Amino acid sequence: MERNASGCLEACQQLQERGAGYGVLCRSAAGRPVPLVSWGNGNRCMLYIGAHHGSERITAGILLRFLEELTRQPDSLICGVSTAYLARSCTFLVVPMLNPDGVDISLYGADAARGFAGRVAASLPDGSFLHWQANARGVDLNHNYPVGFSEYKVLERASGICPGPTRYSGTTPLSEPESSALARLIRLSSPALILTLHSQGEEIFAGDTARVRRGGAIARRVARLSGYRLVRAEGEAAYGGLTDWTTHALGIPSFTVECGRGENPLPAEEEEPIYTRLRPLLFRAPLLQ
Repeated sequence: MERNASGCLEACQQLQERGAGYGVLCRSAAGRPVPLVSWGNGNRCMLYIGAHHGSERITAGILLRFLEELTRQPDSLICGVSTAYLARSCTFLVVPMLNPDGVDISLYGADAARGFAGRVAASLPDGSFLHWQANARGVDLNHNYPVGFSEYKVLERASGICPGPTRYSGTTPLSEPESSALARLIRLSSPALILTLHSQGEEIFAGDTARVRRGGAIARRVARLSGYRLVRAEGEAAYGGLTDWTTHALGIPSFTVECGRGENPLPAEEEEPIYTRLRPLLFRAPLLQ
């Protein structure tokens, strides 16, 4: 099933019936609510984020599947972990769709950008929005974080990158309501671990593990639980990302999980097999020390 912005929002709201907390992290650049779901009462905070990029909406579906399974039974054993134990020891904070504008632009085109429709349409002279990654203002949210931002601007200017479907980092770090609100949440909640789901490639990026206590060991365990390759980000991908900032500047174990294989947007029917493969990581990540 395709996950658009309104469908994701509705699914998050329905989780309240199963005891999850629901809130709005912020309003997107085009005014859409960015849902935030919480579950559990423990001291160890786990933060999972999906859909930084519009064409990677399958990651929102994966996190919604996780939340639906997590909240289905108050005391069950999943991937060898008791959900009752997780509820006592952890608090999960889940942002399934950080970039609802980008998701809807990828699905429906320039009209989904609302007040920014003219700017968005002008940035795509061929009229194809299928691979749109940025938010409604043409900023790639995963290049909008502070670490490596100034270095990336040099590469950006040399490559002629400007506001549009991908890779433009914005005017300043955290210039966008979505990235700014997420950064504020991270500072307030001090997560013990962050998983950011992207697609595709079946790879794990671990950021600056030297800045993280036992960072290398935790990274190897994350790779084993997912079955994905542990790799180092290179080129433009090594600048301005959430994982770069949270590991290098904040010392938080953080991982970019590139889900599935193929060309974005991955087909909706890939959501279930990708989720099945990632279940051990999503449920057992709180046990990583």
